[in-house]
Amino acid sequence: MRHQVTIKDIAKRLNISVATVSRALRDLPDIHPDTKKMVVDLALELDYQPNVLATSLVKSKTKTLGVIVPDLGYYFFSTVLKSIEEAAIAAGYSLLITQTQESYERELINIQNLSRGQVEGIIISLSRETVNLDHLTRLQRRGIPLVFFDRDSDEIHASKVMVDNEQSAFEAVKHLLLAGCKRIAFLAGPKNVSVSNQRISGYLRALAESGVKEDLKLIIHSDYIQDSATLCTQELMKDKNRPDGILVVSDRLALGVLVALRGLNISVPEEVKIVSFNNEPICSIVSPSISSVSQPLEEIGRLSVELLLDQINHKGEDLKPRVEVLKTQLMVRESSSKRN
Repeated sequence: MRHQVTIKDIAKRLNISVATVSRALRDLPDIHPDTKKMVVDLALELDYQPNVLATSLVKSKTKTLGVIVPDLGYYFFSTVLKSIEEAAIAAGYSLLITQTQESYERELINIQNLSRGQVEGIIISLSRETVNLDHLTRLQRRGIPLVFFDRDSDEIHASKVMVDNEQSAFEAVKHLLLAGCKRIAFLAGPKNVSVSNQRISGYLRALAESGVKEDLKLIIHSDYIQDSATLCTQELMKDKNRPDGILVVSDRLALGVLVALRGLNISVPEEVKIVSFNNEPICSIVSPSISSVSQPLEEIGRLSVELLLDQINHKGEDLKPRVEVLKTQLMVRESSSKRN
C-alpha cells in the first residue's frame, strides 16, 4: 500500500518544524514567502493530501462547492460570484470562496485546501500568473469535478463557461472603424491571460477584414491596474503617428486611459475614441461616458453552477465536458460617438 504522505514527512524532508509546514499550507501571513513556496512545491510533488478522510467526506455529500477567483475587487468577479451563490443556494448547496489575488502560489494553496474533501466540486477562474496546470490535472485525476469560467486553459479538458471574446473584440473594433477611427490601439491584459489573447485575435481579425494594416506596436500589454493603463497610454501617445482609437481590455483600465488623455489635453471622443469591456456601472457615470461590451454576468454564474452540479450528479459516469459560449452586447456611449 502506498504510504500516505504526512506533514511530518514534509517537515523532515525540508528540515523545518511541523508547525512551520502547517502554517505554510494554511497560507498564514507569518511565514516567509520563500519558505511557503518551498513547502507548497514539495507538498504538490509528493501529492500530499491534508485530510485522509477526503474520499469518505465527498462520498457522504458535503453539499458545498468551492469557488476560486482572482480578485473580488473586480466588478466582473464579484458580480458573477453573486450569481454563483444564488444558483448554489437554490440547489441546496453552500460555497467556500477563495481569492488568488492574481497569485499562482495562492491558487495552488487554495486548490490544496478546497480539495481536502470539504467541497464536492470547484469553479475556477485562473490567476494571471498561472501557466503550469499540474495542480488542476491532479485534481481531475482524483475525480473532483471542475468548471472554468472566464479565464481558462485549452490544455485542460473540462467544462467551461465563456463569452465569445474574439467576436466581442471584433465587433468593438468594427464600431470604432465605422466611427471614423483610422489607427486603433489595443490596451490588452497580461500576455498569458486567455481572455486577453482571445480579444487580441478579434482585434486583429477586424483590422484584417477591413483592410487596415496591423501594427503590432499598437498592442500594449498591461497589468489589471489603473495606474499601469495610465502609464501605457502616456507612452502610446508619444508616437507622432498616434492612435485615434483605443480598445481597452477592461473598464478599470479604461479609467486609467481617460486620466492619461485628460492629462495630455487630448479630448475624448473628438481626438481619440475609446471602447472597453465589462460595462461596469462607472461607465455611465464618468464624463465622457464609456462605451463598453456588456457580458451576461448572471448567466455566467448560473451556468457555472449548472455545469458543476451536472458533473457531481453524474459522478463516475463518462460525462463529456460542456462548453458554453455566450454572446455579448456593445453599449455605445459618448467615448466612441461618431465625428460630426
